Amino acid sequence: MVRHRFSARSWIFAIVVGGLSAFAGCFVGYHHETEHWSDVDTALGEEHIVAFSRDDATQLAEDALRGDGLLYEVQPDGSIVTLWRDADPHTPAGGFSLIVGQSPRYRYEIRVVALGSHQSKVIVNVRTESIPDADLNSYKASNRFAFFKEIDELGQKYPPATGMPTSGGVNFTLLPNENLAALAKRVTGNENNWQAIARDNGFNSVSDVTPFESVWVRNSLLPVPSKH
Repeated sequence: MVRHRFSARSWIFAIVVGGLSAFAGCFVGYHHETEHWSDVDTALGEEHIVAFSRDDATQLAEDALRGDGLLYEVQPDGSIVTLWRDADPHTPAGGFSLIVGQSPRYRYEIRVVALGSHQSKVIVNVRTESIPDADLNSYKASNRFAFFKEIDELGQKYPPATGMPTSGGVNFTLLPNENLAALAKRVTGNENNWQAIARDNGFNSVSDVTPFESVWVRNSLLPVPSKH
């Protein structure tokens, strides 16, 4: 009688363990295919080049975030991390998030990399939890907030102060594929004047410029108009 009772308990225990294992296996497979829930998952990344220094580009990024009502924190390394935001109400929560009580959410991690004294790359990663793969693209910063477009518009309307001279010279717009030497040749007649132009504008090299960027050239470098 004792042996029979023990055998029945063993069978019940085996059935329960087997059922839980099968459920866990199905859940893991479903989770792997449909959603990102782990805190270490970075869903998508984007990049955008702007004609501003790293500090100025960072300031423009912060202004764009404030304009969109996104709260953020500046990290010790200068990067920017927005606070977690709840996903759209229609976004379905995965099985794991239902078990642990974690609602779908997302945030942005922004880093600005200097490409030159007047050029930077803005890198934005969207980090998600419990958001299905099919919905990830809609949470990209460029899609959800037109983030890069707003940075460009702010840069045009309210460009950061450059500290460069504003009198005693002329502002020239760089042509496509034109560096400082080519600009110097075009507007002063001597390509070697690029070094003086670079010093006046805070450039570090002959190619430290972007197309259509405004460059100040002092009057003393410009040809004297001929008198008729």
